[in-house]
Amino acid sequence: MGDLVDSMLDLMRRLPPTHVEENVASLVAMCPDYADDLLGSVDQPLKVMTDRATGKEYLACDYNRDGDSYRSPWSNEYDPPLEDGTVPSPKLRKLEITANEAFDTYREMYYEGGVSSVFLWDLDDGGFAGVVLLKKILNASAPGEPSGSWDSIHVFEAAERGRQAHYKLTSTIMLQMVDRSAGSRASKDDKTTGAGKEQTAGDAKREGEVTLSGSMTRQTEQDFPLQEQASHISNTGRMIEEMEIKMRNLLQEVYFGKTRDVVFDLRSIDDLEKARRQRELQKELVGFIKR
Repeated sequence: MGDLVDSMLDLMRRLPPTHVEENVASLVAMCPDYADDLLGSVDQPLKVMTDRATGKEYLACDYNRDGDSYRSPWSNEYDPPLEDGTVPSPKLRKLEITANEAFDTYREMYYEGGVSSVFLWDLDDGGFAGVVLLKKILNASAPGEPSGSWDSIHVFEAAERGRQAHYKLTSTIMLQMVDRSAGSRASKDDKTTGAGKEQTAGDAKREGEVTLSGSMTRQTEQDFPLQEQASHISNTGRMIEEMEIKMRNLLQEVYFGKTRDVVFDLRSIDDLEKARRQRELQKELVGFIKR
């Protein structure tokens, strides 16, 4: 069992992240007995669903799934309806409602849109665990405009120790971006010059398209004072806020910065002759300085 699941996970790491949902569905169809193990180990883009009772949107993932049904954080009901679905205890449910309201404000402040959801569940040792989900989709407003999506999954465990609480946080960010600006410019140039060759609809649609996608996971542990039950929300909120800022900076400086360096090394935008003369001038200046 372990070897088969490890092989499937190893295969998923080598497949394009943009097709993770299709690849997981194919593996589940081939090995249905290991569906729960695979679904619980592979992070997939969050699905947006609508609560039938309140009309509010919420996010669906493996943490609020029971069979083929998903629990809404707003009404605490499953869709499709499930009579014996797992729900948090009344005390934890009250905390879950407050947490959803708090992170809804967080989402509006940092993302200026999107959808957020918080789900909590009881643990056997007396503590509890939860997940904070955030999703923002950027739809292309025009054929040449970029599009993409941002999915944040923050899973945490809380253990109370007197007036202190110990938290373990595992954060995963999935980012997907599609830039079609180069293809749009090329299409305009072809129309202007009248040049070009016959293309299929699919080739014309993807020409000049740049897709960047992937995921990042980080973990941390911290202790915070616990004044009351509601302090769990502020404590986990602080950890998640700090983690998201850190991971955003990593994405911007390391991943995007490294991608730009690779692209600019492979393709020169400036004139090569001009760059050569600049290098020669630099060498001459260095020689004069050494004298």
